[in-house]
Amino acid sequence: MLKKQISILGCGWLGFPLAEALLSEGYLIHGATTSESKMVKLETSGIQPFQIEVGADQIKGDIQSFLNSSEILIVNIPPRRNYGNKDYSQKARQIKQALEHSAVKKILWVSSTSVFPDQNQIVTDDFMPQPDTDSGMQLFEAEQIFQNNFHWQTTILRFAGLISEQRHPVFHLSGRENIANPQAPINLIHLHDCIGIISKILQRDLWGETFNAAAPFHPNRESYYTAKAEQLNIASPQFNNDLPSVGKIIAADGITSALGYTFAKKQL
Repeated sequence: MLKKQISILGCGWLGFPLAEALLSEGYLIHGATTSESKMVKLETSGIQPFQIEVGADQIKGDIQSFLNSSEILIVNIPPRRNYGNKDYSQKARQIKQALEHSAVKKILWVSSTSVFPDQNQIVTDDFMPQPDTDSGMQLFEAEQIFQNNFHWQTTILRFAGLISEQRHPVFHLSGRENIANPQAPINLIHLHDCIGIISKILQRDLWGETFNAAAPFHPNRESYYTAKAEQLNIASPQFNNDLPSVGKIIAADGITSALGYTFAKKQL
């Protein structure tokens, strides 16, 4: 039986360990990175490496060889905070154009729950995004570019705040003062669960779907980050309780019901 090949566009914090996990499950992996220095790292891990840089007006690198023989493409290139002038959505259009000349039929587009505004509500999978930030608007526009296309089936996976043991927002908040929204609930997801959810989507062949993904653990920001800072023995953040807090709770009902996935990292 021939091994199925998957192309992963963006082999960074999430994409690289995801590629390693999928290799262990028997997939063949084409991995794309913008960094020449990471090419050897990918190859040493058994990933066929490609140096690809997606720009707003062109794609640098051999994108067609990267996509060649892959029926599935996983796109994991989040927008940067300083993107402007619709750079991210233009990059999505460049990817779409390249895909029209490929054999790819299924796309997993990694997005973010930042497509939802903070309106003190519980957000489920069927909520229509109403982004109120530049990055959120570009993410939603990119999602639509791939969903509204009959050439392939696209599943949108919207992750909450991404964390691991080495990457956690408490390190950024440590020692800061006057932080807003102390009573807003947290919405986080561990790298382990990100990989597990993607693997489950591939196993169940669930395409044309939209999933929100956040661990079912939503204490308020002040209590959570204060306790986390104490646990890590770093300076606690100081919050401003003078103004009302705004936020949201990301419900991951589709992840647990449609996918049958059980979160491994609930207590973050």
